[in-house]
Amino acid sequence: MAQLLITGGAGFIGSHACLSFLESGYSLVVIDNYSNGSIEALKRVTQLASLEKGSKRLKLLSGDICNISDLDSAFNSVDERIDAVIHFAGLKAVGESIEIPLKYWEVNVGGTLCLLEAMKRNNCRTIVFSSSATVYGYPKEIPISESAPIEPINPYGSTKAAVENILFDLAKSEPGWRIASLRYFNPVGAHPSGFLGEDPNGVPNNLFPLISQIGVGRRSQLEVFGANWPTPDGSAIRDYIHVMDLVEGHRAALEVLIDQEPQSFVVNLGSGKGHSVLEVVNAFETVSGKKCPCNFVGRRLGDVACSIADARLAKELLGWETKRNLMDMSYDSWNWQKINPFGYKTNK
Repeated sequence: MAQLLITGGAGFIGSHACLSFLESGYSLVVIDNYSNGSIEALKRVTQLASLEKGSKRLKLLSGDICNISDLDSAFNSVDERIDAVIHFAGLKAVGESIEIPLKYWEVNVGGTLCLLEAMKRNNCRTIVFSSSATVYGYPKEIPISESAPIEPINPYGSTKAAVENILFDLAKSEPGWRIASLRYFNPVGAHPSGFLGEDPNGVPNNLFPLISQIGVGRRSQLEVFGANWPTPDGSAIRDYIHVMDLVEGHRAALEVLIDQEPQSFVVNLGSGKGHSVLEVVNAFETVSGKKCPCNFVGRRLGDVACSIADARLAKELLGWETKRNLMDMSYDSWNWQKINPFGYKTNK
């Protein structure tokens, strides 16, 4: 099986992807600076994958994608050639990107440029990039297809769109590159074991960890941004995708890149179904038996009423579609949180 370099492998999606690739027989080099990830997550990946101590199939490195020497060290850390890169590393909070846009351009765009240069130096031409549905901005049509206008409305989305442009320019200029840009919608959930999950630093930016933290008593109520959206119940609708479905989409994309002639493509990763905030709250209350008090406040700048993926291309091109529904996502999120009320930390 191929040898992979995974950037940002200690994060929420990255750690689940590491487990999925290991279980599929791949060998991994993981590089992370642990600013948004946890070494404990990777220790648990090792246990879940039943790797023996000192196994050469998983090498963990502390390093930064903005540091050229760290990247070269990662490529040279194993005897085997790195066949492909799965690129998760980056900053990802929309609100924070508005406050510190230069940092987002430095890490998300500058770091990717450093990574691509390192790939060229080390004769690696295959990359799966973690993009985002935020590149679409205010969608003009629902569901959103890959051909929709790219009109990001915040620095985070702008950096993802910029990286996509860099990747496609590279593919056009240098034959032999294999590039997949995967536009995520709303990743949620956790590994069904309850041993691996989402552990955000500080106040979560996403709905599922907020609700699950209310369930374990870490927060008292949920702020719902807007009660009068043009939706059936007045709350905003999003396309939520279970993290295990998401990482299986990465594996499907990589296999297409490896098995077929050099190509570059962009694909939405979503369920093609939408759920409102209040639907999610009801699902959590059902699986947890806990109440989630809601406080309706004003809309946030940049929010949209509805965002749902057109997921047909992923099925056609990758042979991939989601398998898990809202109740699965809610159950696995709650199972993770109740077993790990303070995430990867034993206490706070």
